[in-house]
Order: sequence, then structure tokens, then C-alpha cells
Amino acid sequence: MTKLSVNINKFATLRNARGSNNPDLIKTAVDAQRFGADGITVHPRPDERHIRYNDVRAIKKIITTEFNIEGNCTEQKFIDLVLETKPDQVTLVPDALGQLTSDHGWNTVQHKDYLINIVAVFKNAGIRVSLFVDPIIEMVEAAAQTGTDRIELYTEGYAKAFALSSTVNRQQSIEQYVEAAIKAKELGIGLNAGHDLDLQNLQFLSKNIPWLDEVSIGHALVCDAIYLGFENTIQLYKRQLQ
Repeated sequence: MTKLSVNINKFATLRNARGSNNPDLIKTAVDAQRFGADGITVHPRPDERHIRYNDVRAIKKIITTEFNIEGNCTEQKFIDLVLETKPDQVTLVPDALGQLTSDHGWNTVQHKDYLINIVAVFKNAGIRVSLFVDPIIEMVEAAAQTGTDRIELYTEGYAKAFALSSTVNRQQSIEQYVEAAIKAKELGIGLNAGHDLDLQNLQFLSKNIPWLDEVSIGHALVCDAIYLGFENTIQLYKRQLQ
């Protein structure tokens, strides 16, 4: 079954708003595990506006489930943090400095030589590597040539199309993603997905791409938790993947 990794960045945003330690990020990670999350995801950025680098170090010490660190590998500070903490997985995202949120995947054709080198850095340290990519066959094929273990499909386009589509033509919203997923499977690389996935669109994604290894969900899950409770929300998301 597809694993659910809970991105706890938004809990850090809430904590930082008051300059205290409420909510406690360590307790958040521990509780997410206790409530059934298969993994914890963090995405530290250079300005540390949500997850701080020391949060990553502290969470790594207590994590008992899978730990996934996302980030921009062109930042040496990020590379050093990942090599120091050695998470189960690092997801490489081509964010610009100060970017609000991830909004595109790697151009794996243009940056293939660079990605070959950086993927090797992390794999040589025993860390599984996933590349954030758009659902384009050419990008999936070039990603496979970098030596990456997995790709993560950037799913904002699917989420937007799903929200605007009727039940009759809903299949069109996911066709490009299914094609990219099939190509990844043919090439023998693992498959993750993330961005704008929620309780409305997750089950349809899972049904059409049942071989997904993992989905990483943060913003929507935390928003739902405000109304539904953290433990209940994690279970609701996991049911969408069954």
C-alpha cells in the first residue's frame, strides 16, 4: 500500500509566528507517528521561515518511522545538513531562493550532468534519492539516467484539473500523470507524489496509480486537522490510499 508521509512544515510556521515553542515540533513528529503516519517530511529553506535546521537535527534523533528531507540541493548548507543527519530519503527540489512553495519540477534534461553528480553524493552516503519532476515523459526518462532511486511527481496540475472537472471527464485530469507513472515503472525507478493532494483528490490518484510508493502531504492535511483533529485526519488520509 502507498505510504503516507506527513509534512510538518506548517506546524513550524504556526510555532514561528509567536516566537515560542508552541506547537512543539518534536511532539508533532512523535504524535504523527503515533497516529499512524508512515513517514515524516520536512522542507527546510535557507531563511528557515518554517522548519529550522536545528529542528531537522532534533527530529532525526527521535524519529522511528521514515524520515524524508526535501530541499534545494544547490544550497551547500542543505547538502551538509542532509549528509549530517542521514535521513532515509532526500527529495531534491529546484526551488529558487525565497520561493513561497515548490511550483515546478527539475528540467532533468538540461540539468542531467549536475543531477548525476549530486545524486551520487547522497547515494554514496546511503541515502535514498528522489527527484521532484513534472509529469513529462522526457523528464522521467532523463531522471532515470541520473541514477536516482525515485521520482516525485509534482501534482499541483492534477489537483487543479481535478477540482475543475466533472465526474464524467475526471480521467482527463490524471492521464498525463498515469503515463509518466507507467514510464517510471518501465524504467525501474520508484514513484512518489506530492503537492496540493487532499481528501478530495487523493483516492482518485491512488486508484489510477496504485503502485505509488509514497505521497507527501502537508498543507491540506494540516488545514483539515484544524477542523477534524490531527489523529483523525491522518487516518482519513490513509484510508484514501487503501
